Amino acid sequence: MTSLHEHESASREPGKPAFLTRLIATGFFVGYIPWASGTFGSIVGCLFLLIPGLWDPRYLPLLTLLGFAAGVVTGRRIALYEGNRLNTLAAKTKALFQPQEHTVPDPSIVVIDEIVGMWISCMFISPSLIGLVVALFFFRLFDVVKPPPAQRAENIPNGWGIMLDDVVAGVYANVATRGILWGLAALRIL
Repeated sequence: MTSLHEHESASREPGKPAFLTRLIATGFFVGYIPWASGTFGSIVGCLFLLIPGLWDPRYLPLLTLLGFAAGVVTGRRIALYEGNRLNTLAAKTKALFQPQEHTVPDPSIVVIDEIVGMWISCMFISPSLIGLVVALFFFRLFDVVKPPPAQRAENIPNGWGIMLDDVVAGVYANVATRGILWGLAALRIL
């Protein structure tokens, strides 16, 4: 009798990551969208936050930690298989905003980092559609531009860099979102 792992290993091409690894790392295969996969991954993160109760400060930090750990493991496995393969838009964006050489692979199809980054962007912020949209805008901005120390974090090997640059972008987006929401409330727009 063969185990499930042995059967799965035998049914895929050599070195190809397992189905569950690809499912998690690519955000339910959204990462395979050939353009703007990071934005679509971020939207998946937003969609999770629409699940009732998930935005709750008792659950979102735990979910974020679990997502981060899963992202380090699965992102590393995908990066080992895919290398630094980028879709056309990601390659152009990296060339524009991060022209230095990238020694640690971070393929475009890995979007679990964007999902977790969105959760960090919204952590401990009162749930609202405007908050979600503002957080999405700022997270994508900071994820693309990669202000320090995000650029440095991206170069940490073994899946850690894949996740950590988005953690930094998420923290920046969280602070910026809080500022905008505070300003809108002070102006009595919210």
